[in-house]
Amino acid sequence: MGVVKPIDLRSDTVTQPDDAMRRAMAAAEVGDDVLDHDPTMAALEERVAALLGVEAALWVPSGSMGNLIALYLHLSRGDRFLAPLGAHVLDAELGTAAWLAGGMPHALVSVTPAAVVAAAGGESPYYGLRTTLLCLENTHNAAGGTVTSVDDHAALVAAARSRGLAVHLDGARLWNAAVALGVPPSALVGGVDTVQVCLSKGLGAPVGSVVAGSAAFVVEARRVRKMLGGGVRQGGVLAAAGLVALDRISRLSADHAGAAALATGLGALGWDVETPATNIVLAAVPDLDKTLLSLREVGILASPMSGKVRFVTHGDVDSSDIAEVLRRVRENV
Repeated sequence: MGVVKPIDLRSDTVTQPDDAMRRAMAAAEVGDDVLDHDPTMAALEERVAALLGVEAALWVPSGSMGNLIALYLHLSRGDRFLAPLGAHVLDAELGTAAWLAGGMPHALVSVTPAAVVAAAGGESPYYGLRTTLLCLENTHNAAGGTVTSVDDHAALVAAARSRGLAVHLDGARLWNAAVALGVPPSALVGGVDTVQVCLSKGLGAPVGSVVAGSAAFVVEARRVRKMLGGGVRQGGVLAAAGLVALDRISRLSADHAGAAALATGLGALGWDVETPATNIVLAAVPDLDKTLLSLREVGILASPMSGKVRFVTHGDVDSSDIAEVLRRVRENV
């Protein structure tokens, strides 16, 4: 077939800032954030803290840095932390939880209150591992964008507390979870010590995440961000995009609808597809590499995830693009 327009479903991180977002960036009021706290950056941080129902927040260049800052401040060297199997902090952050934060990771195959209590353990000999932290992820990327409900979240936090664990929430796609459940983001943050949320995925900002918690945590987090090279100067240019992004949380429902339509269509074509909870579709195929290549040859960009093909819908993909993906799969893959 001839040259076709690629339809990029590798990730929601491929979204482009639109004209309105670019105009806001160009017009942003700025200052030196390292020296004086850029005013637009401060406005973004205050708004995110209010949305999450926590005391304070700190902009960071990436979700990985936000998670690392939280783990660095929660863990003493050699402490064990618990996280779901396939969690981003375990599999997609270059081992920084161990390398830089000094933690010993332990993957939970089943993330239930009982599993948390069992893994945390009780008294142990002085040479035993000390478990001090539970890391949750909502939505869970590697599980196909699955959502943890308000009640399930509360039960997991309570289980962690019963064993004296702190709790960090990787909420890179927390906005998707809130939209899917029809609850405010703060309802999914209850009881945690720290939380990281991303602005550059479904919300479409070109860069940036926010890590949040107590005012005391953010004071220390700012120091660690600087240590890691994350201090920026006129950061308001980037924060302005984040403020525009926060106005668009409700539009994530369109991404969820697109993922549902894609999954339904692929299922009708005989693909082994899981029903998506949000904007991530996972499809099991006999030969992953061959399937990804076949899709690429007809202009459909997807990615591998958990041994499956991952398709992620986002703001630059509409219903006509989903229909075109299904047409190309039907006729050529």
